[in-house]
Amino acid sequence: MEQHGWADEGFGAVADAFARNFADFPELGAATAVHVDGRRVADLWGGVADEATGRPWKQDTAVPVFSCAKGAVSLCAHLLAQEGRLDLDAPVARYWPEFARHGKEAVTSRMVLGHRAGLPALDAVLGFEELAAWTPVVRALEEQEPLWEPGTAYEYHGHVFGFLIGEVVRRITGLTPGAYFRRVVGEPFGLRAWIGLPAEEQEARALLAEAEGRPAGPGPEHLLTRIVTMNGALAFPGLHEPHGWNDPELLGTELPGAGATASADGLAGLYAAAATGIGDRQRLLTPATLTDATGEVSSGEGWLGFDAGARWGSGFLLDSSFRPLLGPRSFGNDGAGGQLGFGDDEFGVGFAYVANRMVGHGDARANRLVAAVRSCLGG
Repeated sequence: MEQHGWADEGFGAVADAFARNFADFPELGAATAVHVDGRRVADLWGGVADEATGRPWKQDTAVPVFSCAKGAVSLCAHLLAQEGRLDLDAPVARYWPEFARHGKEAVTSRMVLGHRAGLPALDAVLGFEELAAWTPVVRALEEQEPLWEPGTAYEYHGHVFGFLIGEVVRRITGLTPGAYFRRVVGEPFGLRAWIGLPAEEQEARALLAEAEGRPAGPGPEHLLTRIVTMNGALAFPGLHEPHGWNDPELLGTELPGAGATASADGLAGLYAAAATGIGDRQRLLTPATLTDATGEVSSGEGWLGFDAGARWGSGFLLDSSFRPLLGPRSFGNDGAGGQLGFGDDEFGVGFAYVANRMVGHGDARANRLVAAVRSCLGG
């Protein structure tokens, strides 16, 4: 693999780890970017963006990053909270009155952000066109009963997370979460990161590919399958079939729970913008806001009886055995293809790793790069 890009003096270990990933894993194309104190200190890429044609990965190549979308949506929620427009501990129904039905009257935005709302999967069976239209999903959530008493347990909320918090964002701002993110974060900071990929960006994107031997998921009726497919409306981990994750129609649709597309520097820049600012642009989230965001909300055994070791703050993955980050103020999200983005205002870091070979959720490629960053910072 021919590696491109650069790493500042003192960050050579990141470049070494990036190269080792291509030697040790079935990487196809990948990139990583690191910001420290508002300045990019590493920007590396290599391999191919399209396995079928051999089209090379470029510095600005964007790729689907799945649930890294949750980081963008959560950032929007915390910005609104910081501005006094959203109370994360108030009932969702304060902003979305129709939601207060069927046992959901006390559900708060923080419960949603911590995967505790009791709504991990949609009960209604909707078609792809209905998902893309947004309102049918909102109406279905209004009519749904929680699977457990909200606040008493947690389980990963998958796509529903994005629609729930996204509708709160829309009720407050008048914009869907993807549009609001671009207005207040993506465009001001010049980030190549989107929830709903613009048509003009489709041709240059990287196409996903699966690694051989990737474990098959449970059957279609299993709650985990329903969570990641919206009851079968989306293919997962399907790639090339209609409404799979290489389908331009799907990537162009606003799916704020798991439908982000970003370059490495676009995803790293999202977290750098939040934690430190970039260049002469001030940080988006204050220390107090990040203290609130990184307080643990959920950990341990989930409603399905499984403990992967993950810890959740308000919308963000925290430092844990599942995703070792840098410390107690690290906040991020990962994606089903192995991608990861996170920030840390104590260390002044914005980090991202993205790839198009889907080795497996939580695989070691990103963790190895994070360990290299830690070593460069003296951790």
